[in-house]
Amino acid sequence: MSWELLGYAGAVLMGFSLGLLGGGGSILTVPILVYLFGQDPVTATGLSLFIVGATSGAGIFSHHRQGNIEWRTAAVFGAASIFSVFITRRFMVPALPDPLLHLGSVAVGKGEAILALFAVVMLLSAWSMIRRRNHPMSAGDGRLHLPSLLLIGLLVGLLTGVLGAGGGFLIVPALVLLAGVDMKRAVGTSLLLITVNSFIGFLGDRHVHLADHVTILLPFLALAAIGIVVGARLSKRISSEKLRPAFGWFILAMGTYILLRELYTLNG
Repeated sequence: MSWELLGYAGAVLMGFSLGLLGGGGSILTVPILVYLFGQDPVTATGLSLFIVGATSGAGIFSHHRQGNIEWRTAAVFGAASIFSVFITRRFMVPALPDPLLHLGSVAVGKGEAILALFAVVMLLSAWSMIRRRNHPMSAGDGRLHLPSLLLIGLLVGLLTGVLGAGGGFLIVPALVLLAGVDMKRAVGTSLLLITVNSFIGFLGDRHVHLADHVTILLPFLALAAIGIVVGARLSKRISSEKLRPAFGWFILAMGTYILLRELYTLNG
């Protein structure tokens, strides 16, 4: 089996996770593009923004029909994240030097640093999924914890811009704990926020041109869209809380592999 076929299988899994869990799946996109399609890390993060935005957008309609989107809370959270992701992608990422830093005689390139940071975020995401914490379901509307929502929105925008991941593993808990949104509505609202953040980040990218990667993007997007629609439909029947820990272990394994691989590359 070729690496590309594995990559397209991963596209389905990425979409399925986004539809069912509201996050987690987008964090697979950059590793798939780098290790299975041979893209450099900076290009992969830019392509990931477009892929994640388009894929998440495919699942919004289904969740909207189920009444699973908190538009008012999304506006509060999104105001901060949209600003942060555009500034990060437009100015911060291009300004990063390459190599980024030197550790003794070892030069750490921008791509290697992004992948290492990506692996750390994957480990944090996995930990968030594996934990089985009961979330309080208060009836807040985002006003009581407005500073916290705005701060996390800025952080999500930063991570989305640098890593090309939607940040659903941060968005869903923030909506539940800080805005009092129930789990299913947090999933739907997370998809909306991921879609907007990803497209805004991509619009701020001056490095990646879609026309150069259309042969990869078209089948990837089609398969990911199928996955997210199926995941969104199954979210009505399957408890996402039961599947989240299992997917978390998978993310943990991938994050560990990426981190070890990049450390080995640096030492080599």
